[in-house]
Amino acid sequence: MARRSALRTDPDDDVVESIERIDREILRLFALVGEGVAGATHSLLAGDREAARTLAESDEAIDTLYREVEQLAQRRLAERATGPDELHYLITVLRMLPELERSGDLAEHVSRRAVQGLGTELSPRARGLVEKMGEVACEMWRATADAYADWASEVAEQVEELDDEVDELHVALTAEIASGSMPLPVAIEAALVARFYERFGDHAVNLARRIIALSERAG
Repeated sequence: MARRSALRTDPDDDVVESIERIDREILRLFALVGEGVAGATHSLLAGDREAARTLAESDEAIDTLYREVEQLAQRRLAERATGPDELHYLITVLRMLPELERSGDLAEHVSRRAVQGLGTELSPRARGLVEKMGEVACEMWRATADAYADWASEVAEQVEELDDEVDELHVALTAEIASGSMPLPVAIEAALVARFYERFGDHAVNLARRIIALSERAG
């Protein structure tokens, strides 16, 4: 576990509270996005349009929290001079936030397709591949969130291995789409869903790399 205490050497209680609050809210963002991806995959494959509609609308909560954390970090930067470790941490947080927000958007995009009933129109093989992509994406996200919670670089490094699996599934799903097993409109939407999961994996990898940098600096 990396030493977060390196950021909390300032005797000012407000400084300590500010950093701890940012940490808590970042973890909340990880949780909200993870729930969104898992729920979007389930509603897509189950054909649960009502659940999908609720999930799609919940993306607003992620956007709101994203803005709040961004303002907290920016305000901390502007309030006073910071030490090099805290400065690195705050800059890293500001770089991580867009990745978290875009990941939430991708979950929302999958939910929108579930609302349209896409899952029930996929070929059996496509459904199986989408289900597996969703499972691996959720596993990646859990690993990334755990890595941030503990600043554990060894956990973050596992994310890239899982991303290779997502990429392989993306290739397999693209081949299934190209086989002509589904009507063209369905195939187009399925290709978009495949891309959403692939991009989600990329965001998880980018976040993991920033967590590794935090861990190495604090360690």
